[in-house]
Amino acid sequence: MIPPQILSQLSVLALMLSCLPLPGLAAGDTPAPAPVKPEAAPGALCQGFGPQTPRDIGNAQGRNPVRFPAAPPPDQMNLCNIHMHTNAEHRGPGFMTAAVTDGSSGAGGYICNNADQLTPAELEDPAFGHGTFDGVKPGDTIEVHWVYSSCDVAPGPGLGSCLSPACANPTLRVESQVFLVVNDPYALDFMAFAHGGHQAEGRPQPRSLPLDTGTPVVFAGSTTGPKYDQATCSPLQVTWSVRPRCARVDITSIYEWALEGNVFEEDHSHGVRALVTAPELLSPID
Repeated sequence: MIPPQILSQLSVLALMLSCLPLPGLAAGDTPAPAPVKPEAAPGALCQGFGPQTPRDIGNAQGRNPVRFPAAPPPDQMNLCNIHMHTNAEHRGPGFMTAAVTDGSSGAGGYICNNADQLTPAELEDPAFGHGTFDGVKPGDTIEVHWVYSSCDVAPGPGLGSCLSPACANPTLRVESQVFLVVNDPYALDFMAFAHGGHQAEGRPQPRSLPLDTGTPVVFAGSTTGPKYDQATCSPLQVTWSVRPRCARVDITSIYEWALEGNVFEEDHSHGVRALVTAPELLSPID
């Protein structure tokens, strides 16, 4: 048992210690709480940006207030890049099925409506999984983008080829076509839509653009790609022209495009940006 006089001394000592300041704090201060990193509000949208892409081209609604002049027709601009995305980034009449397991978010893009109707022969890969172009196989849906610039530039790799030190703020236009990739020599030949050094009236152009897939839906938007979403927006302003129906393209011709060594250095398909659905981030379609 502790003697009463010792207990009394310990009580006095405890009282004295309680009056001393903690290390690093002035007397009377209380310890500051640990900083808490603020979390973004669920569904937060980027602020102050122009209209975004991709979108459902069957929905004309949009409330984004930013307006910019439409780009000229493609034959009055310079082709600067061609690339493709596995699965359609846009949603449209010919590609309405979400390529994700929950069938709703569009985070994985969209596939052609008749993608589930191909024969075993059309789904066979003639390269047995070792084709010269990665990320695409028969049965896949792809969205191809022909990118045009108002700058006096030559076609080349990436979006950087669409501007120059003398033209850092170009007017941009993208012509878009969604394809269903098949093993079929009677399907469209992708080389017909490649650049291959083709020029028209002194401007670099593709050999042709797809026809017979409906009147393109033209609207104001942005660049795409998986690094953007509704919270992280693209700052670039782009006039889009998206054809509403799928076309069939032969896989062998895509392999040929890569084997040829295209000037865009494209040897694989790219990912998709999730569908933009917030009206605040969409332009109205006239």
